[in-house]
Amino acid sequence: MPADHIAPAIPTIPRLAIPALSLAAFGSAISLRVTDPLLPRLSQEFGVSIGEVAYVITAFAIAYGFSQLFFGPVGDRFGKYFVVACASLGCAFTALLCALAPNYPLLIAARLMAGATAAAIIPLSMAWIGDVVPYEDRQPVLAQFLIGQIVGISAGVLLGGLAADHFGWQLPFFCIASYFVIVTVALFALNRRLPAHAKQTRHAEGAAWRRMLSEFGQVLSRPWARIVLMTVFLEGGCLYGSFAFIALHLHYVHGMTLTNAAALVMLFGLGGLLYALTSRRLVKGLGEKRLALWGGILVTLSLLSIALSPHWWWAIPGCAICGLGFYMMHNTLQINATQMAPERRGAAVSAFAASFYLGQSIGVGIAGMAAERFGTSIVIAIGAIGVLLIALNFSRLKSAF
Repeated sequence: MPADHIAPAIPTIPRLAIPALSLAAFGSAISLRVTDPLLPRLSQEFGVSIGEVAYVITAFAIAYGFSQLFFGPVGDRFGKYFVVACASLGCAFTALLCALAPNYPLLIAARLMAGATAAAIIPLSMAWIGDVVPYEDRQPVLAQFLIGQIVGISAGVLLGGLAADHFGWQLPFFCIASYFVIVTVALFALNRRLPAHAKQTRHAEGAAWRRMLSEFGQVLSRPWARIVLMTVFLEGGCLYGSFAFIALHLHYVHGMTLTNAAALVMLFGLGGLLYALTSRRLVKGLGEKRLALWGGILVTLSLLSIALSPHWWWAIPGCAICGLGFYMMHNTLQINATQMAPERRGAAVSAFAASFYLGQSIGVGIAGMAAERFGTSIVIAIGAIGVLLIALNFSRLKSAF
């Protein structure tokens, strides 16, 4: 073939571009989950009830969810990787504000800002991966990217538990701030090295808020997109409404120290890592529909074992299997989110993340009030049944589309 007929090779992205995003996701996940085992310590420090102190989780999740409506279009406009780097810098600043908060209302305000700045990292990273990785290779790559988030969830719980038992509650936030400074430097350096096709931007005319409404309107106009968004909203509410209180359940019901309870909850991340390492084979063997269904079944069985068992050691397999099941189900929803509206992928994935975290905020808020009245066992068990119903319904609807 003549040389002038050979298509030019597409420049490759830097080898560390996706691992750096995974490191940012690690920090974002720590920020989200670090307060779970801190709830009893914060309740004592600030003189508020467990139901009230759970607002440190709810505030982060609400801000995280609503900020998606902003960051999706912003990522499409200015470049997703660049916006993730800017958000990482913001996370360093807001974590420092959390550490320096002198009272409970200001801690809540700082957690709101922390949720807003963390909001860009995972969804825009997923959308960027959707832009640069072909669909047939995307689910394993997303699973590998999510290793950062998976490990971050476990690390956040452990860091919070250690701080609750042995250090001040401020220490985790100082650690998070320092970590994000390092990640920010790496992200900006890699952004400068990205080839043109990995730094796509879209210029648009008219008022920003009208463009934003138009972007999300186009996503919501698609029936399958509405199903995926409602599914992940309910998943976030049922699963994390339970998960946020597992450490508290082990502490109050079984008398475990918060450090030991947090160490057990860390096994959730081990289950997630198992999924990430076997995702290609699981997807090939089960397919999307059965992967989500069996994931929901595993989550339900594991949460019920934690909630209803008279012995603490049931939480060892329970937390690990819960992590495996959750990522089987949630990663399937994520891959559907990247294809809900390919031409509006930033807005679509941001709408997905917004639904997930708004579901979390409502679920944790309701669970916090219910735990005070009915106990953590009932709260975790109800969440488990909810996840099963969601998985069954999604599997049924997936067959119809």
